[in-house]
Amino acid sequence: MSIVSAIRISRVPGSAFLALGLFWGSFAAQVPVLKAGLGASDGLFGTLLLGSAFGLVTAMLIAPRVDAALGARGMQAAALLIALAMLLPGIVTVQWGFFLVMMVLGFAAGLLDVLMNTRVSDLEAATGKPLMNANHALFSVGYAVGAVLAGLGREAGLHSFTIFAGVALIMGAVLLGLRMQPAAEDGEDPSGTRSPFWPVILCGLVVLVAFGAEATVEAWSALHIERTLQGGAAEGAMGPATLGLTMAFGRFAGQAVSERFRATTVVIVAGCVSASGAVIAALAATPVVAYLGFGILGLGVSVIGPLGLGMVGRLVTPRQRARAISRVAIVGFSAFFFAPVLMGWSSELWGLRVSYAGVAGVLLLSVPLGLAVKALQARRA
Repeated sequence: MSIVSAIRISRVPGSAFLALGLFWGSFAAQVPVLKAGLGASDGLFGTLLLGSAFGLVTAMLIAPRVDAALGARGMQAAALLIALAMLLPGIVTVQWGFFLVMMVLGFAAGLLDVLMNTRVSDLEAATGKPLMNANHALFSVGYAVGAVLAGLGREAGLHSFTIFAGVALIMGAVLLGLRMQPAAEDGEDPSGTRSPFWPVILCGLVVLVAFGAEATVEAWSALHIERTLQGGAAEGAMGPATLGLTMAFGRFAGQAVSERFRATTVVIVAGCVSASGAVIAALAATPVVAYLGFGILGLGVSVIGPLGLGMVGRLVTPRQRARAISRVAIVGFSAFFFAPVLMGWSSELWGLRVSYAGVAGVLLLSVPLGLAVKALQARRA
């Protein structure tokens, strides 16, 4: 199935992926100015970013209930909430206030994330086609565009609030087309809605590795280029933009690759590729070399998270799907609990170069995890 066909089939949740990526890309490109406005050290800023993790996990715990209660309008409600919440980071200059803002943003983004991934999983089950990589590629496209536009806005002297307000208007326009009915539950399912333990844990850890690496580059790549490598604002914005662009390319390519190779094989190879990119970024002497490292990392890590979510969707029953995906998302997004904090404090102690070398080690964990999921699939088959 072509990439165009995959996007056409999942165009409704796909637009949510695109808009959410646009916001997080614009946020990542403004990390240096947000951090400076708060007067926070690396370690403290990493701790403040932890607020998004609390919001994310809270949203993911209640997402299945929201899905059941709001039905076809669930994604619209979540998108409206994030459109309002994204106005806040540009106007808060108090450290404890920024932590609360990140909690609100994390809650809104987490709710939309679970609902749009569940809709894509529903479509995968209905069509028998892999669709996750194409949709996550749209997120990466939006992320790259958001980072570039925010970087250009910073160079032009625009205030952070102005940049975020522009993204909020786009999200408001997108949410009008996000109405989509959840998949119907046919007949009785003796297993109920409770999620099987091992599919959730193993697939969740796969997503954890991917999102942990992705989160560190998103939040700290601009600072690495601007501070460690003495780059300017536009050069710093190209760090997260490079990640977004290469992740988009990797996920579009992964859409085709996932139709030809086992998901677990792709996860193992991708983990090794992305680890090599983290090492290059750690050793970079110029912004251009850092872009190369971030690009290789993005190519590899791009397919790991979507495949983890897709694998659990195929290992559970339709009635278990929303709950299983929310649980996997909780495990995966728990990276936002420790990744910003570890990155910030390790940077303060040893510098960002050592921090990115640690990211490479984490990415290599995808090899044993991929083998474990492969063994589980064989037993269930």
